[in-house]
Amino acid sequence: MNTPTLWEAVQEARSDPGYSEELARRLLERIRSVDGELNSFISVNDAAAEQSRSSSGREPLHGLPIAVKDSISTRGIETTAGSRILKGYVPPYDATAVSRLISAGAVVLGKTNMDEFSMGSTGENSAFGPTRNPWDKSRVPGGSSSGSGAAVAAGLALAALGADTGGSVRCPASFTGTFGLRPSYGRVSRYGLIAYASSMDQIGPIARSTRDLALMLSIIAGHDPMDSTSSAAPVQDYMAALNGDVSGWKVAVVKETVGEGIDDRVSRLFWGAVDAISGLGVDVDEISVRWLDESLASYYVVASAEASSNLARYDGIRYGLSPQHSGDWRSYFSRVRGEGFGREVKVRIMLGTYALSAGYFEELYLKALKVRRLVADELSAALSKYRLLLSPTMPTPPPRLGEKTADPLSMYMMDVETIPASLAGLPALSIPVGTVDGLPVGLQALGRRMDEPSLLTLSARFEDEVLKGPAPLAPL
Repeated sequence: MNTPTLWEAVQEARSDPGYSEELARRLLERIRSVDGELNSFISVNDAAAEQSRSSSGREPLHGLPIAVKDSISTRGIETTAGSRILKGYVPPYDATAVSRLISAGAVVLGKTNMDEFSMGSTGENSAFGPTRNPWDKSRVPGGSSSGSGAAVAAGLALAALGADTGGSVRCPASFTGTFGLRPSYGRVSRYGLIAYASSMDQIGPIARSTRDLALMLSIIAGHDPMDSTSSAAPVQDYMAALNGDVSGWKVAVVKETVGEGIDDRVSRLFWGAVDAISGLGVDVDEISVRWLDESLASYYVVASAEASSNLARYDGIRYGLSPQHSGDWRSYFSRVRGEGFGREVKVRIMLGTYALSAGYFEELYLKALKVRRLVADELSAALSKYRLLLSPTMPTPPPRLGEKTADPLSMYMMDVETIPASLAGLPALSIPVGTVDGLPVGLQALGRRMDEPSLLTLSARFEDEVLKGPAPLAPL
């Protein structure tokens, strides 16, 4: 089966009223056939083909099936955030991003696997088992939107929604050879997204082409009165940005993102992509941005602190497992959280609680917030001179399953390239630039706040003139 891109499917569905239903049926068959090896879906909507048939066909997406990360609420479909503590939870409502896709004619094909509560960079922290990379099933697909990246790369879904806190859309996009966009903070409503770190969480699309990203963003972007942090800024014409010209643009490579710790193979491919961008008429400089080296520590303190607060609600009384237990409230609470949360979630809750505790609040949490402000200010200053900043998306190709789990610090270091955009609330896009030893590598472009059009323009020119087309399916 040759799975089309979302845009190609839209064109087919316009002229063939039965196309969407048939495509949904074929995708469901492909999921049943190959996803046992990948584990990219936690739940599958077996009614997707029937729902595609009932689409009016007049909406922009014509009843086409889309996959959704399991931390994004879907009415009537189990939503677990990859955690045992939410096993069996069926939301009574859709997240705003999902309801906008459905209003545009999309059908939810299923919920994709993920690191529990979005905590992880490899896709191995799910209560439902690890996701495998379709390019090499002995390797991870990246996290936390691991299932979304793997499903799109394997041709099990036309496109997917992910959610990015410290790089959770861009990381799996890089490791699976797909395109992944983290929009500006507030550009897409977070209503219905199960929170990890609320000041950085952001829903974004993963797809096989820039045009698919632009189409998805055009539908899900915009102010939402149900999310007080969503921006009232007008939604721009993202599809028009695909036809833009990059000649004469000034962009910069940040020296701190291409030095120590970057795999030599990734470095060679990255600089080859930078040369290709220069060949499109773009002026490329190298600059230094202060405080980036401290961004990783700042992120893990702030994100863990917010996680410890957000996850306090899962106590078996308000949310979560409700086991029968005859002890007092304290022992009941401990049992629910002990059984319901995985190891990585427990570690981050304890780190966050410690950072917020009396005596350490100023030394850890307040200091981390100050560093976050400095990183944001430095990036803003750099982007006042340059249209975009470029870096590798991930410092290495995808590691083997289990390679990073015994060394948490090494796993946290994998986020070093993606975290600065998250701290500053800026948009960033991962572009596939090729493979090393058969494993995908991505280039990250980071832009000014609400300037998603520039990211899409550069990505489209690179896709059209260097890649010569959409990202290929993984050779399953």
